Formats: sequence, C-alpha cells, structure tokens
Amino acid sequence: MSEAPVPSAPLDQAAAIDQAKILMQALPHMLHYDDTIIVVKYGGHAMGDEATARNFARDMVLLEQSGVNPVVVHGGGPQIGAMLNKLGIKSEFADGLRVTDKATVEVVEMVLAGAINKQIVGYINNEGGRAIGLCGKDGNMVTAQKVVRVEQEGKAPVDLGFVGDPSKVDSTVLEQVLGRELIPVLAPIAQGAAGETFNVNADTFAGAIAGALGAKRLLLLTDVPGVLDKNKHLIKQLRISEIPALIADGTITGGMIPKVETCIYAIEQGVEGVVILDGKIPHAVLIELLTDHGAGTLITR
Repeated sequence: MSEAPVPSAPLDQAAAIDQAKILMQALPHMLHYDDTIIVVKYGGHAMGDEATARNFARDMVLLEQSGVNPVVVHGGGPQIGAMLNKLGIKSEFADGLRVTDKATVEVVEMVLAGAINKQIVGYINNEGGRAIGLCGKDGNMVTAQKVVRVEQEGKAPVDLGFVGDPSKVDSTVLEQVLGRELIPVLAPIAQGAAGETFNVNADTFAGAIAGALGAKRLLLLTDVPGVLDKNKHLIKQLRISEIPALIADGTITGGMIPKVETCIYAIEQGVEGVVILDGKIPHAVLIELLTDHGAGTLITR
C-alpha cells in the first residue's frame, strides 16, 4: 500500500506577499549598484561579537550575489591592544594613531594580516561566499611612506615609528580578483620603499583603495550613527564643502575629524560618495545600499 502524501504547510500568503514587496523595493537599488565597486571598512569596534561578524559576512555574500563587487578593508585596534597587553608590550597613542616600534609592528602584522584577516575570510566562506585574504604588501598593492607629524607650537614632534600613509596604490591584483565571484578582504599593512613594514590607519587605507578603484561607495563602519549635529541628531547628508565649517565651530570633533578627512580624500580621488554609519546595527550595509532609508551620513562632492 502506498503511503498517503504528506500535506504541505499552509502558505501564509500575506507574509509571502510582504516578503516579495521587500525584495521588489530593493530592485532599483540593486540596479543602481550593479557591477559597481563598493569598499567597506570594517572597524575593530564595529566587528563586535560572532553573531555581528556573521551578519556582516552574509551582507557581503548577498551583495556579491546581487551583482555588486564588494571589497572589505578591516581594522583591528582592540584586538591588537589585547595581544600587546598579553605579550607585555606597552602601547601609546598620539593624535589618534598607535605609536608603532619594531616589536609593535610585528604584532600588528601578525594580528591584522593573520588572525583577523583569516577569521573574516572564514566567516564569508562559511556563508557561501568565496573570500580571499590579502594585505597591502601583496602584489605591491599599497606602498606607504612614514607618517610625519609636524611640530606644533609648544609641543615636541612625535615619532610614530612604523606608521605609514599610502603613497601609491597598484590595483592590478584587485582588478584580477574583482568580477570573478571573489570577495577580497584586505588588512591595512603596507610596505615602504626600503622594504620596511608600515601599519596604516584602516580608514586611510580604505580611502586610498576606494579612490584607486573608482568605487561608487566607500562605507566606513564605526561605533557611532554617523556625523551628528550639536543636538546629537544624525546629519543624513553633507557636501565636502560644508565640512571645514563644521570642524571650525566644534560640531565635528575628536575621532570624527580624521574620518571626514578620509571622506574628503576619497571623494577627491574619484569615489562618488562616502557613508559613515554604525556597524553594530544588524545588516547596516544592506539598509544603506538596498533600501530607501539609509543608515548613516552620506558625504558627496
């Protein structure tokens, strides 16, 4: 006797229609970013716990499957600090940058280009993507020069050691990777002209990469909602011409200043727009790119 067919679960038609509507709302945004390059800076504080990291990985896979070419640049300040403490190496900061001696830069490279980079690659691969981990040294992608802090009145100059700024970006390796269903994950470690290793600020590194690739968007994932006004309300859109006045009147202060400076640099290099947004919000990247709502402060020319 043949077994009776198992009845399928009843269709929740209303829920199915709602889901279809959400997908259709994303269509014009998907078309807008189709076959474009999106550089995402994934910061140490925005990485959060494992659940947050896996959500981010799913976002990257969905973008790639939607026809977008995502490039991930990651930081790792908290993780570097934890390893330095574990090894008993003292660490100091000046102007928001880690003073990096020979011992420190070896730890920075180990943590960024090793542990963190491969962890992000693993998360993306586990979600069905095909990620490849690289750093600025690979293929001479990013050449850096030593950061020099000009002496300010009343203050002695600070030698930051092996801290660098990008002086040249060769996008050959990335051009070979992009468009082949691969997601490059980049650690902000670069090599100097004499072969020395430099620790590069991840925001600055991402801006240089985005500019060299002519990215449509650079997303800076942080631990704040974006640029706030003096009443602590989110400023949803800014032009780069408006930024100097906001710095001068104290609206933009502290660690947000180098972030908006990175935005200006990237846009001047050819990036269409830069968004500063809160990376702790689940699926913040998708909310910003594929919905009408947006998730941060969009800065354009």
